[in-house]
Amino acid sequence: MESIKSDTQLLTVDSRNPDPGIIARAGQIIKEGGLVAFPTETVYGLGGDALNPDSSKKIYAAKGRPSDNPLIVHIAEMEALEPICAQIPEEMRKLAEAFWPGPLTMIVPKTEIVPKETTGGLDTVAIRMPDHAAALALICAAGGYIAAPSANASGRPSPTLAGHVMEDLQGRIEMILDGGEVGIGVESTIVDLTGDIPTILRPGYVTEEMLQRVLGEVQTDPTLMQKVEGGRPKAPGMRYRHYAPKGTLSLVEGEAGEVTARINALISEAAAQGSRTGVLCTEESLGQYRADVVRSLGSREDMCSIALHLYRALREFDTEGVETIYAESFSRDGFGQAVMNRLLKAAGYTIIKA
Repeated sequence: MESIKSDTQLLTVDSRNPDPGIIARAGQIIKEGGLVAFPTETVYGLGGDALNPDSSKKIYAAKGRPSDNPLIVHIAEMEALEPICAQIPEEMRKLAEAFWPGPLTMIVPKTEIVPKETTGGLDTVAIRMPDHAAALALICAAGGYIAAPSANASGRPSPTLAGHVMEDLQGRIEMILDGGEVGIGVESTIVDLTGDIPTILRPGYVTEEMLQRVLGEVQTDPTLMQKVEGGRPKAPGMRYRHYAPKGTLSLVEGEAGEVTARINALISEAAAQGSRTGVLCTEESLGQYRADVVRSLGSREDMCSIALHLYRALREFDTEGVETIYAESFSRDGFGQAVMNRLLKAAGYTIIKA
């Protein structure tokens, strides 16, 4: 299904007040079965017509993504739910009222109009309403339903800038809408509403505690922070390696001083073997490392900053030709769970104890 485009258009849009003409052009591309990358509040998405099986096939081909990895259907209004949801549980309405538009995806049983090419072969559909004016306008212009995973080559760090999309997908899609840097930096929380207890299948900005305040009992899938082998993934990012730089990434856990010392010892070993080294750290430890490339994600006290800068930093290691990377670990509480989930997947769950 993959088709190479002679050129990928890159058009700038105002994230708060997007040009209607540009949005109309992008929407027409999607209506005609093409692909458009666009900004959201989380990361850039790669959009196609969610109700067109051929469009979903094109998304998988452009990304190099396994076709059993479900896509998220993006909507712009609550009225769009009924045609695609076989059931709309009360929990969905409560969460939508609390968090939509926003970085929350909900999984419910689907109707027949949603092709299984979009849902990775499942009888359920993942749905979210993004909190981004350009994204919402594009969804409306495209017919109301856009299937959109992150707009990166499969396995690579997700794009937080339009330039990241160009790196991965230039020549593979028709258009990229450049709305500047995103606001959050990691993908939406995914909660499964098809079981007896609402279950988080991917952590994000909307935390378990936030969901519990609305619904009461909510649980987190126990496999989120460990490697999963085999089986069909029920949500994006559950099984396959994701978010990874080209170099080898390892997480180092322990007390702050011990982590710094251990990482410096590992850097020396790697450098002695001729490897170009990198460290992913925070402002608190910046200046303590002797690697070729050191990137701070921000203050350890500001998890929003850590999340926002994570994918950009991982991509910068690639640009710098770094082969061996060591990263400090973070608290797994609250929003930190989402950051650690992404880091663990990027590292292939390689953890070194300091």
